[in-house]
Amino acid sequence: MPEFVPLTNEGRRYNSEYLIRLGDADEKGLLRVDGAARFLQDVASDDWTDTGIITSDTWVVRRTRLRLVEGARWPQYLDRVTLTTWCGGVGAAWAERRTNFDLDGETSLEAEGLWVPVNPNGNPVRVRDSFFDIYGTAAKARKVSGRVETPPVAEGATSRPWPLRVADIDLIGHVNNAAVWQALSEVVRSPVRFVSVTHHQSIERDDEVVLASVPGSLWLVVEGVVKVSATYES
Repeated sequence: MPEFVPLTNEGRRYNSEYLIRLGDADEKGLLRVDGAARFLQDVASDDWTDTGIITSDTWVVRRTRLRLVEGARWPQYLDRVTLTTWCGGVGAAWAERRTNFDLDGETSLEAEGLWVPVNPNGNPVRVRDSFFDIYGTAAKARKVSGRVETPPVAEGATSRPWPLRVADIDLIGHVNNAAVWQALSEVVRSPVRFVSVTHHQSIERDDEVVLASVPGSLWLVVEGVVKVSATYES
């Protein structure tokens, strides 16, 4: 299990409350994993907007990990969850965003995301000084590795087409992170103990995507190339 650094009193933190609605819940009324991913994306965007930083860079997620706190309840329909997000560390051209989901004042889910800033041409850039002006020296206190490995599709994996929809494409022109998590919802049901989703390459509008899976793992493949991989523990 990867490290989930605890919330500290140092540096910036941002809080926002979200109501779990019908479109976020599965047939059992539990928050779907793609619904959780959408909340993570929203609170990250809201935090960044709230900083007031003006830049042409865009932050894209490279990897997201989510776990259920031992003994905690999984969020469900009509729960109000408070998300608290902060910077857990940085590297030269990436930063870790930590986020907690709180229910009734207790942490239910913990998430860790590796985010990379890219310029308007889509090329990664170094973390700007303006980032540290807002998130402070606490962001520099922990160095985060940006290394991610691309696992091969397991032998004997079950494969099927995963057609893209117009609604899957975001303003950057790629398949949105939360839409990718919908593929995960095809093979795993809430609650989960742990899940990790890694974006190795972006999925484009006209890609013909194949969803390959074995129990505990998933791959989204385009022309034999793994674009997204995921692991999970139910």
